[in-house]
Amino acid sequence: MLDIAWIILGLVLLYFGAEWLVAGASELAVRLGITPLVVGLTVVAFGTSAPELAVSIGSNLKGSGGLAIGNVVGSNICNICLVLGAAAIIWPLGIQRQVIRREMPILIVATGVFVWMLSDGLISLIEGGTLTVGIILYVVTSLIQARKEPTFVVSDDIPEDLIEAAKTGGAKRTMWNLFMITVGILVLVGGAELMVYGAREIAMKFGVSETLIGLTIVAFGTSLPELATSIVGALKKQGDIIVGNAVGSCIFNILAVVGITGSISPLKAEGISTVDVAVMVGVSILVLPLMWYRFNINRIEGFLLLSGYFGYLGWTVIASS
Repeated sequence: MLDIAWIILGLVLLYFGAEWLVAGASELAVRLGITPLVVGLTVVAFGTSAPELAVSIGSNLKGSGGLAIGNVVGSNICNICLVLGAAAIIWPLGIQRQVIRREMPILIVATGVFVWMLSDGLISLIEGGTLTVGIILYVVTSLIQARKEPTFVVSDDIPEDLIEAAKTGGAKRTMWNLFMITVGILVLVGGAELMVYGAREIAMKFGVSETLIGLTIVAFGTSLPELATSIVGALKKQGDIIVGNAVGSCIFNILAVVGITGSISPLKAEGISTVDVAVMVGVSILVLPLMWYRFNINRIEGFLLLSGYFGYLGWTVIASS
């Protein structure tokens, strides 16, 4: 009964954390004159990937490399299929050309490098360091490019009251936005941790394997910040932050989570099947034409993504039983 209570409390924290994070990030984007997409790809993506990083580092230091790798593989599948799918069902997602021309190719290349590194069953210290350098370069170039772009034109995705607050507020308002983002991230991480703890305890009581827990419960739990942020963003019709959050989190999971975890201690890929990795690669590639066509992910396509996720989840559970 206590485990269920942790899950419920975690859900409450996820909702409020996402609400504060989306509001703070949206207004900050307007104040800094950069697109919400860039904020979603960097600040929001890093913040919502914090649970994956914490879980992977902790698991690897405890000798559970399979759980750490499974967490990243499962989270990326979850981000693309569940997060984008659920958000698109609530509100069709407009896709900016930058995502197709820059972010998706970066994600596909990073995924390919990650799979190649996994071919020997180990992410070494050097490989982890290489991925870490990659995320640093990605963030720096994203922010530099954002500053070089023409003055940000506010889109219809941003509510008028938020635009007014951003324009009239001074330095104190900027500090307030940063405070909301920070608190939102911390509350999201706390909510995800409580949900993962409760779900993991319930699963272990039923004798579920560690790798399966990593691919499903932990991966889903650590993706809850992305999911919560995207659902709140969809309800507020802020599509740029949703897409930036989902795609950016996938990039952060591979370059930052795997990179930093592997830089601290060699990361052994134990118990991860080729099917799981193939699904991660497949959805990362297949979502590109969905985005390219009409530069939009509509409700039907969102439903297909969501169905694909639950289909994969069902197959994973059956295959491990």
